[in-house]
Amino acid sequence: MSDPVTPTQQEVLDTLAGFLREIVAEPWIAEVPITMETSFSQDLELESIEFVALATKLRDRYGFEAEFTDWLAGLEFEEIIALRVGSLVEFILRCHSPR
Repeated sequence: MSDPVTPTQQEVLDTLAGFLREIVAEPWIAEVPITMETSFSQDLELESIEFVALATKLRDRYGFEAEFTDWLAGLEFEEIIALRVGSLVEFILRCHSPR
């Protein structure tokens, strides 16, 4: 049995951007560049129900290693408001790094 392949930063970012566009499902999101610096709050205006949908997609795609909800719950309110896409990408990469 082979080891799972560790995704690259760009692969995770592209996957996450696709999930976010699918979840938000508004015409404007197609025009918004989603980068490592994109803010969930300011740029994407993600609501709590959309974070729940994102958590489900992350679990389905990356498995139970990427426990997004546990990670998110460990953040302070100010950290959640300031959360950037890049922080989530880095979290996912840490979950997939060789141990």
